[in-house]
Amino acid sequence: MEILRTGVSALSAFDPDAADNSREATLRKSIRLTAQMPTLVAAWERIRRGKPPVAPNPRLSLAGNFLYMMSGKTPTELATRTFDVALILHADHEFNASTFAARVTAATLSDIHSAVVSGIGALKGPLHGGANEQVMLMVEQIKDPARADAWIRKALADKARISGFGHRVYRVEDPRAKHLRRLALELGQQAGSTANVEILDTVARVVSADKHIFPNVDLFSGAAYASMGIPTDQFTPIFALSRIAGWAAHVLEQHGNNRLIRPRADYTGALDARYVPLSQR
Repeated sequence: MEILRTGVSALSAFDPDAADNSREATLRKSIRLTAQMPTLVAAWERIRRGKPPVAPNPRLSLAGNFLYMMSGKTPTELATRTFDVALILHADHEFNASTFAARVTAATLSDIHSAVVSGIGALKGPLHGGANEQVMLMVEQIKDPARADAWIRKALADKARISGFGHRVYRVEDPRAKHLRRLALELGQQAGSTANVEILDTVARVVSADKHIFPNVDLFSGAAYASMGIPTDQFTPIFALSRIAGWAAHVLEQHGNNRLIRPRADYTGALDARYVPLSQR
């Protein structure tokens, strides 16, 4: 996420429309960012592993190209379709923290690169963008589907935080979760192991019955990404790749009918505080 945040900021210095905030210029910048961000994430994955970046293949889709540029191998049809669906399902979803952060920046009439960097910064926080990464770390601790029931019951008894459940909007199972579960299962079957999905099925059953909270989009997405060979610490950057379309749409909307977003604050501190010079403290 640090590389993506810094890379998007640096890209503004090379964008021919950088100083133009008109709708037409912002649309062009939005399209470029939609292509540049996956390229940046894939290239960094190659570089950090001592491998040369892979140039995109114009015959592949955006989803297929990301997987190709990351692995150097043409992805299967199932992997391409799964990643494309994942990008759609993770696309901008109401006024989450990163979307609001991007919109606040845009409301000052700053440029889209600055707004997207604000969104990336908010998404980087573990309470927002890192949930599917935490889910896979949990799966790695459980290891065996046979251990999942006892492991999750102990975690609940210990009042551990379990990622991948609950949503501010949905009071039932997140409708996106079932699609990602199905695709993760198909990918696991293709790869020869469905253990990750079996573990998550058990976790979902126990948590839903015990806490009456239900899976969200993050519970099964990591299992799908893992089956495609994507490292766990790349899950949150991938979230940003899906969110760029929504962030761009919000920036365009904000600029089109702008009003500065400036919430008021109520001071609740002491009313009789006196300044004490440093020499007397």
